[in-house]
Parts: sequence; structure tokens; C-alpha cells
Amino acid sequence: MTREQALETLYEFTKSESLRKHGLAVEACVTAYARKYGEDEAKWSVTALLHDFDYEMHPDAPDHPMKGEPILAARGVDEEIRRAILSHANYSGVARESLLEKTLYACDELAGFLTACSYVKPSKSIHEVEAKSVRKKLKDKAFARSVSRDDITEGATALGVDLEEHIDFCIKAMQARAEDLGLQGNLSAAPAQG
Repeated sequence: MTREQALETLYEFTKSESLRKHGLAVEACVTAYARKYGEDEAKWSVTALLHDFDYEMHPDAPDHPMKGEPILAARGVDEEIRRAILSHANYSGVARESLLEKTLYACDELAGFLTACSYVKPSKSIHEVEAKSVRKKLKDKAFARSVSRDDITEGATALGVDLEEHIDFCIKAMQARAEDLGLQGNLSAAPAQG
């Protein structure tokens, strides 16, 4: 499956603009890691884009992503991609073994958290988000309470990267795609840097 086909599938099953943007944000982070590790960017892109494609149909565990997997299989999606998608759910029983599986898990909740951090900045831009402030926000249990802090820290550990470096890496990946993610913001609303 190509990136374009993955996007078509995402848009076919996902009507929520925020969930579509989440897929794109996870893709930004995951493909940046693919580039860093010299992996197949196209395969990693498709995996990230499709990881939550069935969430609107099956929002509850354990239906998501298990009930979505046969849909992807019927569309000819590679088994490696389907396995990675299954493994991103802690309750799936599919252990995260490959670098792709660990990367998807490490980036999923963090991409959502970074998006939330962007929304509370004056300009609503990912360009204002810094790793240090993200670490502080992670300690605030009331902020973006639906985001699993454990998944974020466990994901970085499983990937073998320092949490601060992981956060910074994903911020930069999302900054590079800010316009696609709707996180370019209104930079004229940002306070002047001095």
C-alpha cells in the first residue's frame, strides 16, 4: 500500500479532523525515525497513518485495533504493518519486537500530547513547544488527561532513547510538517523573542 492509498483509507474511515491530524502527526514522528535509522520510510509512513484508522468505528478496547486488522488484510496491507498496528495497543497480546513496532508505540501518545501542548501556546503553534515545558506538562495530570504518561515513558525506554531527546526529536519532526498538521499557528500572536 502506498502513502496515498493509506491516506485514502484513513479519510474513508475517519471523519474527525483531529483524528486525521493525529495520524499525520504520528506519521511525522515515525517517518523521521525511519530516516534516522535508515528504515523503509514508505512502510513506516503507511503504518503510522493507519494505526488508528478504525478508531471511530471501534473506539473501545479490545475492538480497536483488532476489528480493523481484517479490513487492512482484505486491502492487501502487509502483515508487518498490520502486526505493528496491533502491537500499539497494550491489550492486544501482540508483543512489540521490531523497531517499527517500538517506534509506533513510542510516538503515538507523544504526538497527541505535543499537539495538546501546541494548542495552549499563544500562537497555537508547534514552533513554540520546547522539550523542557513538555516535561513539566507531563507531570500535570489534569493536562491532556486522556494521554497515557506511562505509554510515553515506556515507549521511549523500549526504543532505547532518552525521554527528553525523544520529545525534542518528535517536536522537530512535527515542526517540519506543522502546516500539514494544522500546527503552524498564528505566529503573529506569539510573543516577540528577545
